[in-house]
Amino acid sequence: MELRQLSYLVAIAEEGNLGRAAARLYVSQPALSYALRKLETELGVPLFQRHPGGMTPTRAGRDVVAEARRTLRQADRVLAAAERHRRREKAVLRVGFEASGAGELTTRARAEFARRNPDVRVEPKRFDWGQEAAALRDGRVDVAFVWLPADLTDLHAETVHTEPRVVGLPAGHLLAGRTGIGILDVKDEPLLWTERAPRDWVDWWAVNPRPDGSAPRWGPKNDNVEEMLEQVAEGTAICFAPASMALYYARPDLSWVPLTDVEPLKVALAWHKDTSDPHIQGFAHVVHELTATPPGDAANDPDA
Repeated sequence: MELRQLSYLVAIAEEGNLGRAAARLYVSQPALSYALRKLETELGVPLFQRHPGGMTPTRAGRDVVAEARRTLRQADRVLAAAERHRRREKAVLRVGFEASGAGELTTRARAEFARRNPDVRVEPKRFDWGQEAAALRDGRVDVAFVWLPADLTDLHAETVHTEPRVVGLPAGHLLAGRTGIGILDVKDEPLLWTERAPRDWVDWWAVNPRPDGSAPRWGPKNDNVEEMLEQVAEGTAICFAPASMALYYARPDLSWVPLTDVEPLKVALAWHKDTSDPHIQGFAHVVHELTATPPGDAANDPDA
């Protein structure tokens, strides 16, 4: 059994369709079908029920796919550990963030760390909706500013930044001139959302359910900040964002208005629990100094 076969299983289970899974994996559908049949023969149990609408895991299949996911995550951790050591030898620190990150703290921390460590190259790595923690786990970055809520499994995380949320509106919108907007003021507005982020992340940003128990009016989907803002500017839908985006993504065709009655965004600084990389610890120390937070405060408690 190979990791490649396990990744095939997970893709088939998540897509529920052999053709879509093959396209996602960049393999032919006959090759994927053959690999699945071969693995079912090797394991001695059927893993999926085939039906006109696609494929559904059997009871055995659900258990096997769950174990496959765990195994793939562990394999990612092995690769990430090796990558951290390679990066350490090359004196590179990769700092992950999303959109506006933790506001100006993101840039200030990188600049101050680089000033103190001129022999270390600091690389900013931007990710789209809710992907920073995953990037940490699979070794694409060494430390990251993570928008909460997020899956922080296997990560050390400390809340280092909080900021209010705002509503993004087209400049000509009737609510664009207000000094503040309540969540129920926009309950009938179509809201942009994404399938790229975990569902609990999407629901938190959408304030789903609303205080009156209603669900958001879901608008078009988007894959990144640029797509989201283009659709807001053209009047297709509205969006919710952290206040720093009003500065980082200022446009004449957009209006950002404070969202007055929802909890603020919390941003955690996160890294692998088992790391001993002095560059990561040094970066965390810089962030603590800039936020006047003593090292260890709120350790492992991103919701503190």
